[in-house]
Amino acid sequence: MAMASTAGRTSRGMTREEKKVIFASSLGTVFEWYDFYLYGSLAAFIGSTFFSPAIPEATRNIFALLAFAAGFLVRPFGALVFGRIGDLVGRKYTFLVTMTIMGLSTFLVGLLPGYASWGIAAPVILIGLRMLQGLALGGEYGGAATYVAEHAPDDRRGYYTSWIQTTATLGLFLSLIVILIVQGSLSKETYASWGWRIPFIVSFFLLAISVWIRLSLSESPTFQRMKDEGKGSKAPLSEAFGQWKNAKIALLALLGLTAGQAVIWYNGQFYALFFLQNVLKVDAWSVNIMIAIALAVGSIFFVVFGWLSDKIGRKPIIMAGLALGVVCTFPLFKALTWAANPALATAQQNTRATVTAAPGDCKFQFNPVGTAKFTTSCDIATSFLTKNSVPYDVVATAAPGTAATVKIGNETVNSYDAVAAGDQAKAKDAAFVKAVNISLQDGGYPLKRAAAKVPDQKLDAFIAANPELKLDAAAIRGGEKTTVKTDQAIADKLLTKDEAAGAPEVTVYNIPGGGAFAMTADPAAINWPLTIGILFILVLFVTMVYGPIAAILVEMFPTRIRYTGMSLPYHIGNGWFGGLLPATVFALSAYKGDIYYGLWYPVIIAAMSLIIGMIFVRDTLGTDLHAKE
Repeated sequence: MAMASTAGRTSRGMTREEKKVIFASSLGTVFEWYDFYLYGSLAAFIGSTFFSPAIPEATRNIFALLAFAAGFLVRPFGALVFGRIGDLVGRKYTFLVTMTIMGLSTFLVGLLPGYASWGIAAPVILIGLRMLQGLALGGEYGGAATYVAEHAPDDRRGYYTSWIQTTATLGLFLSLIVILIVQGSLSKETYASWGWRIPFIVSFFLLAISVWIRLSLSESPTFQRMKDEGKGSKAPLSEAFGQWKNAKIALLALLGLTAGQAVIWYNGQFYALFFLQNVLKVDAWSVNIMIAIALAVGSIFFVVFGWLSDKIGRKPIIMAGLALGVVCTFPLFKALTWAANPALATAQQNTRATVTAAPGDCKFQFNPVGTAKFTTSCDIATSFLTKNSVPYDVVATAAPGTAATVKIGNETVNSYDAVAAGDQAKAKDAAFVKAVNISLQDGGYPLKRAAAKVPDQKLDAFIAANPELKLDAAAIRGGEKTTVKTDQAIADKLLTKDEAAGAPEVTVYNIPGGGAFAMTADPAAINWPLTIGILFILVLFVTMVYGPIAAILVEMFPTRIRYTGMSLPYHIGNGWFGGLLPATVFALSAYKGDIYYGLWYPVIIAAMSLIIGMIFVRDTLGTDLHAKE
């Protein structure tokens, strides 16, 4: 793409009106991202509230995440719908509409009655609101970026638009802070019951402020001039994507810029959070604080790199960020393991599992929306090991039709086929999980076993099933005990009505170290400064690829189709390439038996964008937007 003329508005101080434009655009977009992240952070509470209690908890959470995923999937369609309106009607009107839709949708989630009150209508309305949020977000970013860019002097456009780039990070930061404040102000039970709704309801006040500010803004001067001169596009979609000269620009923007930017962004902010909490087993409270600190320190660099792009160009900074992401991703995540959970890192280094299975028994576990069921003996074994961050090798040498085995050290555990097990699947799963956990614990993995509450009616069977605990029934019955009403014991799933045999009360014993196993990160062993430092470096890479991205995208497209043209590649890159990152990384890690192997996905996508960008994308520094009508 040829660089446009550099003759345009040049250096001067930022006017009061321009400060207002940036503030209003940034505030509205922060608010929209705040809304969007709330849903992902509170998915577990949403699942239990809006989906049938007859559905297992894990399935309810899956449905809640499905609704969350729907918001990502519709974002490119929102880019098309609102991009077209923005190029036909105007920037101000369009992103005022997108913000209102997003805000009201989020506010209504906080007020929506649950399944207990409205039945099936509750989840249907919830999914509808999520799709409206995704559509609105698909139109918001392009509108805000275009609006600010068309107000900016040509030689300060990177700096002006970089404030918009801080919005996604600041939105995530704000949602984490609000959630932490509300959680800290309420009891655990109150928060789970209704307190989780407060962050959604608070969004109404943010909406009111944002709408009030945006209503006072004027239309983009560049768009208004083009409209007054009658040079506007009458068919933005067909002009942007139906003509090869413009479609080529959109394709290069996607493959050479936004796809790589998206995986660096999601890897550095979202997957780093997921990795700490779900792979390294650091408690959620600590993870949120670590991420919040890294974001607070790192966010200013969005503006720094935006400003720098006005000096040396957009492309060099973005390409440098992609290159650093390609080179440093694996070392940084390995360092993160040693910093946050050194006991796990040591165990992974010393003890590796071997899964021996029949040929064809192991499947590729790609599960982007969480609904797939993996039932073969190999898949059950590898899925369990992956979720517990245990490295493993698969050896396909077992005889056809035989169940897979898991060898850890000198101990071998038989897996099971869930379909063949039938109604015995639950019991076989419990036996498999327990046996593997004991083997992992013996192998040095940081597993802790919770206390178990055992009713007297089941004590003898419990002792027989747990010989490794070396329990004595008489000693337990002669020790401390509690008496619980039978109805409460049944509600707590300590026993069934038949097992209670009509007794009004149940004697319950608390047995330390007899309950469920859990992989943990010892809080005292976490190196907080090093962990936060690594997270900061990942955020720094994010700021390099994301800080100048708005400027280069708006400068690649002519005014008549700018809103439409830049929005679609941005949201395909971020909504699909980035949105599928967690599921793809997990699937690749499960396939290889290595918690780091899935990181090849962001590395390869970033490398693709680096190569395409270096060869085919030309820098846009100095572009005069008024000459691109």
